[in-house]
Amino acid sequence: MMLDIAARRADLSPDSKAVWADGRWHTYRQMNERAEALAGALAASGVQRGDRVGIIAHNHIAHFDLMLATAKLGFIHTPLNYRLSAPEQEQIGRLVEPRLLLHDEAHASLARSAATPSTSLKPLEEYSDWLDAAPAAPDVREPDAMDTQMILFTGGTTGTPKGAELPYRQAFYNATGTIVSWGITSRDCAIQATPCFHAAVNALSMPLYYAGGRIVLQSTFDPAGYLQLVTDHGASILFLVPTMFGMLARAPGFLDADMSSVQWAISGGAPCPDSTRGAFAARGVRFRQGYGLTEAGVNCFSIPPEVAEAKPQSVGKPILHGRAALRDPDNGGPVQTGATGELILSGPHVFTGYFRQPEATADVLDGGWLRTGDLARQDEDGDWYLVGRRKEMYVSGGENVYPAEVENHIASHPGVAECAVTAISDTQWGEVGLAVIVPATPPDDFDALAADIRAFLAGRLARYKLPKQIAFADSLPRSGAGKILKDELARLAREKS
Repeated sequence: MMLDIAARRADLSPDSKAVWADGRWHTYRQMNERAEALAGALAASGVQRGDRVGIIAHNHIAHFDLMLATAKLGFIHTPLNYRLSAPEQEQIGRLVEPRLLLHDEAHASLARSAATPSTSLKPLEEYSDWLDAAPAAPDVREPDAMDTQMILFTGGTTGTPKGAELPYRQAFYNATGTIVSWGITSRDCAIQATPCFHAAVNALSMPLYYAGGRIVLQSTFDPAGYLQLVTDHGASILFLVPTMFGMLARAPGFLDADMSSVQWAISGGAPCPDSTRGAFAARGVRFRQGYGLTEAGVNCFSIPPEVAEAKPQSVGKPILHGRAALRDPDNGGPVQTGATGELILSGPHVFTGYFRQPEATADVLDGGWLRTGDLARQDEDGDWYLVGRRKEMYVSGGENVYPAEVENHIASHPGVAECAVTAISDTQWGEVGLAVIVPATPPDDFDALAADIRAFLAGRLARYKLPKQIAFADSLPRSGAGKILKDELARLAREKS
């Protein structure tokens, strides 16, 4: 297993374009030279094997330098989520104890919160000069495939995020499985617009790096800028989360943007609304639904474009080397085809555990299988569908209701920009649904819009699935990791009533 992918790619395609950042292309040879320089600079700063090196910054080429330099020195790449609050950064800092922490100017204060007394802070404004003055990287033992390469933090909605330890084998199998299952080649190009602190950087950027393709780095997501990058660089694959795809579809330049280079788009993080997929289909862009999680890589399934068009809500079948199964959420027993159960995953793409949290690790790893906490089903063709989170399912009048299904239908209404559904108590039915909706544009009459949404849903969902209450808001409550805080929806609805 080749662990120093920077050196190998520099040998295979030294002069090919690798990463576009700061307004110019960096070749594979130059990326390897940057990684060598960073390893030398870190070693001179006292970083040793196993030390955590963090970064808290908008998308910056340093994120890639750190990932590529890990194999050259043996440190652990530990990107931090800049959306978390100062107290949350402080908790994470105490947990991982970073030896060195890179930061941009916008997040200098948060970096100080995450720093411990033994942490060295390095502003990215000094980064280029630091690399230029770096001594040669020391000779070190090559990492083992089971050594931890990265710690990525989960995007939980309660409590301090957990640090998932991802070994080198995870990066290798995620990349190679994606290349084989999705058909990635050296001719492909994608834009890294989702935050680099997130596992989504492994969706396309690292598989493309393994394949010798091109990666375009966007500092922060901007719909107009993203569309321009697609045109300028001939992006062949688009990867965003549903909210970002929706923003792109509503952008003023969307209908005129040149998308002739795009082969297909993939959505991750949550089911993508039919209306958003339809907007891209009208532009000739084929859509695929993805599924993954921090603990097992973001590419756990793959679906051919023709199957995705016939089954738009399916994520397809497990990627090469991966296995998936269902078990009864209550008793752990097997689940029949077509029935809903908890999704469990196994394979070399599964993480080794949560950093310094053995009890949390034991809660999710069982005999080589990862308990995802997600509910799923499998159809007669063997294709998989994600139904929702186990903890979010509720029972109304004796029937199971999965908020993700209801949210998908609500989001397909043309007057809806975003929505979230949760359960509230009801004396007659036990639990019923509450839908909090962000309108696409402020309506003249909210009651009329609510009535129209109810009529829209009536022909698409069973009556017990229809939300009993609808509330409107300017935005949805989210955690620092961007996850919707379902527990806050009822409070928000009360404030808006």
